[in-house]
Amino acid sequence: MKVFVTGGAGFIGSAFVRMMLGATSATRLINFDKLTYAGNLENLASVANDPRYRFVQGDICDANLVNEVVEAERPDVIVNFAAESHVDRSILSPTPVFETNLRGTFTLLEAARTHKTPRFLHVSTDEVYGSIDAPHDADENYPLKASSPYSASKAGSDLLALSYFVTYKMPVTVTRASNNYGPFQFPEKLIPLMISNAFEDKALPIYGDGMQIRDWLYVDDHCRAILAVIERGREGEVYNIGGSRSLPNVDVVHKILDAVGKPYSLMQTVTDRPGHDRRYALSSEKVMRETGWAASQRFEEGLKATIDWYRQNAAWVARVKSGEYQRYYENNYANRAV
Repeated sequence: MKVFVTGGAGFIGSAFVRMMLGATSATRLINFDKLTYAGNLENLASVANDPRYRFVQGDICDANLVNEVVEAERPDVIVNFAAESHVDRSILSPTPVFETNLRGTFTLLEAARTHKTPRFLHVSTDEVYGSIDAPHDADENYPLKASSPYSASKAGSDLLALSYFVTYKMPVTVTRASNNYGPFQFPEKLIPLMISNAFEDKALPIYGDGMQIRDWLYVDDHCRAILAVIERGREGEVYNIGGSRSLPNVDVVHKILDAVGKPYSLMQTVTDRPGHDRRYALSSEKVMRETGWAASQRFEEGLKATIDWYRQNAAWVARVKSGEYQRYYENNYANRAV
C-alpha cells in the first residue's frame, strides 16, 4: 500500500515508518513532518535511503502543501500521528496544541475528502477519557472527560474525524492508545526522562505522591495494532489499544533505578501538575476481537530493552537534550521542589 504518514519523525511515527518499510508493508511511504523539537530525522536513518521513502518537511496546518502532496502521491491511507503531545507543554502554552491537533487534523481531513483517500486513520490517546476510578476500564463507548488542553484538543480532533465519517461517509478510523515507551522517545516523557536523569545522577522529578497509574504499551506493539486496524478495522469505529500493564508512576521509577543500579534517593518530589489525572485504564477487547492483534512485549522485558537502548545511544540523548529541551525542562520543573 502507499502510505502517507504525518509526524513520522516523532517517537511513535518513526517506529511506524521503520516497521512499514522494514516489513515491506509499504510500496511507497511519504513522511510529512514539521520537525518541531520532538521530530528527529536521526530516528529514520535506517530507512532514509530506501527508494520507497519520501520525506516532506511541512506543517499539517498548511493546507496548500498538504493538498499538493496528497494530490501528487494519491496515498491509499493517511495515518495521522502529528500532534503536540505533551501535557505539561499544553499547560504552559495551550495555543500550539489546538492549532496542530485541531486545525491540523481538519486540514488533513479536508485533503483526504477532496482527493478521495481510501482510508484515514487518526491516532489518539487514552487521555481523552480522563481519570477512571478502579476497577473500571474504559471501552470505546466510555464518556470523554478531558482534563488538560492537550487531551481536550485530542478529544476534539477525534470527534472531528468521526464526524467526517458520519457526514461525508469518509473511511475514517480512530485509535486511542495508552502510554507508549521504547527506543527513540524524546526525554520529556516519564520513562526516558527517568532513565536519562538516572544515568547522569540527576534528580528524578516525581509529581506529587507518584501514585498516578498508567497503562504501558511498547511502541512496536502499538505500531502493529495500527497496521492491524488499517488492514482489518471497520470504518467509522474507535479502537482502544492498551498494553494491559498498569503501574503507579513511582513503581515504574523504582524499576528503572533498580535496573541501572541507582539509589531511590535520586527521586525528588515536585508539586503535582494542575489537573493531573489519577488513573488511566483501557479495555483492548474490541481491537483484539476484530483484528486479532495482541500486545506481545512484557513490560519488564520492554523496559530493559529501552534502558539498554538509551545506554547504548548516549550521544543521541545528548543531542536531543540540548537547546529547546533544556529550556522547557527548566521552565517546567523550576521552583516545583517540595
